[in-house]
Amino acid sequence: MRERTTPTSRTRFAWFLAGRFLASRKRGKLLSFITWIALGGVTVGVTALIVVIGVMTGMQNELREKILGSLPQLTVRQAGMSLRLEDRERVAAVVGGVDGIVSASAVGFTRVGLLANDFVDVMDLYGVDLDDQGPPITPMHDSLRTGRISLKGKKDGPPPVVLGVQLASRMNLLVGDTVTVIAYENLKWSPNGDPVFRSEDWIVSGVFSTGMYDFDLRQGYAALEDVQRVLELDEDVASIVGARADDPWRADALADSVRDALGGWPYVVTSWTEDNRQLFSALKLEKLAMALILSLIVIVAALNIVGTLAMVVVNRTREIGILKAMGLTRRDTLRAFMFQGMWIGVVGTLVGTAMGLVLAVLIGRYGLIRLPPEVYFVDRLPVELTPWDITWIAGGSLLISILATIYPARQASALEPVEAFRHD
Repeated sequence: MRERTTPTSRTRFAWFLAGRFLASRKRGKLLSFITWIALGGVTVGVTALIVVIGVMTGMQNELREKILGSLPQLTVRQAGMSLRLEDRERVAAVVGGVDGIVSASAVGFTRVGLLANDFVDVMDLYGVDLDDQGPPITPMHDSLRTGRISLKGKKDGPPPVVLGVQLASRMNLLVGDTVTVIAYENLKWSPNGDPVFRSEDWIVSGVFSTGMYDFDLRQGYAALEDVQRVLELDEDVASIVGARADDPWRADALADSVRDALGGWPYVVTSWTEDNRQLFSALKLEKLAMALILSLIVIVAALNIVGTLAMVVVNRTREIGILKAMGLTRRDTLRAFMFQGMWIGVVGTLVGTAMGLVLAVLIGRYGLIRLPPEVYFVDRLPVELTPWDITWIAGGSLLISILATIYPARQASALEPVEAFRHD
């Protein structure tokens, strides 16, 4: 009586054949070598993709956090070239009342010259309203208002100013040193026609570090009233009003709501993504380009899978013919070769994912790769991976590997026993 075979038993038999076909044999050691090449190609491709995509994502997030650590998520200014915003308290109250806005505060801003130790440099000076009792608009404002970064000077002494660590280092300034602040905006002319700049002696009360070289080299902070005095502004006049949203990624949408609440013209509202769109657009394009380029490694690995299975068909033609003569069906043959490709794809993807994650963690946690901060804004290579990145990399590798098995599997399943016996 003929024993019936179940789908489960035929699947197990196909897996058994797949393992036998992938294994090396005395006359076909090259086959095993090619199999390892295909497996290595998938592994290297997935590893490279995970590490590079993690670096690009980490760079985007690192720059975003550093930018939002110092600059407001939304900026409101009054149209014109003077950068003067009148009725600052009313504007801040209107902006703060918009649904989705957590806080709003007036900010002074000007570009000044610094003179110390016979050296002159230029600094972006921000004025912070230290008397504002609402939530801070940036972590930097919070540090200044709570005193973690000191903006306190002596009574009846020079106004205090805090400098970025790179700027202080370049000008050889320490806490307690005196620096001359030269205002460029309110330029006056002497009777002889010579330019006269307003200047004051200020004292360095603190030094801060954002971790972003460009910010630490050109930024400084002082009390809003001191900036107003240097610019000869009225008490109710500031440069801009900054705001913080409940979600930074909603800043673009909230900009329209803030603009409507202010009544439109003459107020101009911009978000942090708009102010830094060139930087983040370049990073996004670079991330896409690197993903496409490195995906070619996985495609090459898929071609190696095709070559490997094709060699299996050539080297195992007689065995396939014998098995077909004994009752092996086309479906069983197709399954066996599909399982071979799946094995290479699954194992290569799993090993590559594990190696990529380990390498990414080592690079990100221990800062193994240092960067020149004056070129790349950061001093180390940041790495950050999201579940979505890992999913699409692993899923794409598996899909490409499975698709690569279709052609050689169909060729093997179409092989006739008579032709196989004639194979030399």
